[in-house]
Parts: sequence; C-alpha cells; structure tokens
Amino acid sequence: MLPTQQIPIGFHVTIGGNQPFTWIAGPCAMENESQVWTTAEELKRLSEKWGISLIFKSSFDKANRSSIHSPRGMGMEAGLKLLAKIREELQIPVTTDVHESWQCSEVGEVVDVLQIPAFLARQTDLLVAAARTGKVVNVKKGQFMAPDDMHQVVGKLLECGNAKILLCERGSCFGYHQLVVDMTSLVEMRKEGFPIVFDATHSVQKPGGNGTSTGGNREHVPYLMNAAAAIGVDAIFTEVHPDPDQAISDAANQLPLSQVETILAQAIRFDQIAKSALVLERNMP
Repeated sequence: MLPTQQIPIGFHVTIGGNQPFTWIAGPCAMENESQVWTTAEELKRLSEKWGISLIFKSSFDKANRSSIHSPRGMGMEAGLKLLAKIREELQIPVTTDVHESWQCSEVGEVVDVLQIPAFLARQTDLLVAAARTGKVVNVKKGQFMAPDDMHQVVGKLLECGNAKILLCERGSCFGYHQLVVDMTSLVEMRKEGFPIVFDATHSVQKPGGNGTSTGGNREHVPYLMNAAAAIGVDAIFTEVHPDPDQAISDAANQLPLSQVETILAQAIRFDQIAKSALVLERNMP
C-alpha cells in the first residue's frame, strides 16, 4: 500500500507519509473556558508523553442538533478567541468545524485545519470557501456516501487550487439510528493519495437515537480505534471530555479524559505494527 502525501499542519506537525498517526482530539462542544482549557492541557501532556502529534479540536457551535432546544456551545466569537489562545499558549495546531460558507474566512484566520461536517460533505459552496482560505481542509465522508464518492469532493477542492486535503471516515448509515464502519473504506479513500483520518467516537453514534438527542456506545471506541490503527490510518480523531455524561453534545460517545490514555496507548501499539509492516512492504523486492 503506497504512502499518502504529507500535509504540513503547523508547529512541526505533518500528517501522512506512513508516519505515526496524528491524534485529533478534544471536547465535542466548547462549553466553557475551564472545560476546554483543562482538556487541552491534558491532551498535550499525553501526546508528549507518548510521542505523537496532537491537533486540538472543539466546536464553537453545534449547528446540527437533534432538537432546536439543545445547547450549541460558546458561539463563534468566544470560541475562536479561546482556540487562538490555546494555539498560542500551548503551541499546538487547532481545528474546528464550519457549517456555512461565510464562516470560512474568519475561522481560517485562527485555525490550522478547517473541518467539513459529514452532512455537508457535498456542499459545493462550503467546500470552495474552505479551500480558498488556503488552510488544510478535513472533509468527513457523509454517512450516505460511498468511499469513491469522495473523489468528487477532492476534485472540488483541487479546482480551487488547494491540495491540502484530509479525508475522514466516520461511519455509514445502517438502517435507522445506527452507523457501521466498513474498514475497507479507509483503504479505498487512501487511493486518492491524501491522508486518511478515522473518527472513532462519531462512528459509534446512534443518530437521533435518544429522541431529542443522539445516542451512542463509547465502549466500542477502543475496538474501532485499534482496527483503524492496524490498517495504518494517518490520523485518529476522538472526542474527549472531563465528564462525558454531563456533556451538552455527544455525551454517549465521548471518552472520559481520565481513561483516554489507556485507549490511546493501545492504538499506538497497533499503529507501530502497521507502519512497520508498510515499511517492509515497500522494501520487498
């Protein structure tokens, strides 16, 4: 299996090229400064301890809530200010998602990576606006899309002159309120040549499964992380929260901050085996 392109992110972080996976992590939603800052500091400590690169992620606005009454986060102005502070003081790249085209330029002035939500992966105007910022664009494959459908997504970004692309798998719809992960989709999307991200926590969602909110099963996250790491993905994304059961979004999916190290360490071991095998494969006559 050929290595993917290497995409520079910032702060000496590069994704791709069969390097150890980069960890994209943080709380699903930015609830308050204390919650976000505490999580960011601990994630940085763990990434340095285990020798992997970190990109901090949290959303200033959860725009695709199940209920109109669901809390959505700190908002764009406060959220971007906090992300900028984390980036500057902790010296780590940051990312967040955008839901509307007009947000891209302002968000792009702060973050290192713009994330396109899965429901919006086919929205041409949003992809074009994100690409034109010149920043790295991480596009989540829609739950309704096949892996090869991402070829058209890549084409839209390249047409705008931006080849700094990450492609993310986050599960596919399987009936109602259920997602499944076809691990071969990671291999298929890799054929585009761009780094592949596996979103472990969103892949265990049960969309709308609780009626007015999304359900899920965080117990399955470690198994999916290990499987993706064993394939040799370029980045793994996990939502991490100090107290997931009290989270305003994705409470059933997020990993507890106090337990994430054990899960991370196991995935790193699988990644080491996979990347070693890829090196051997390239060197075989």
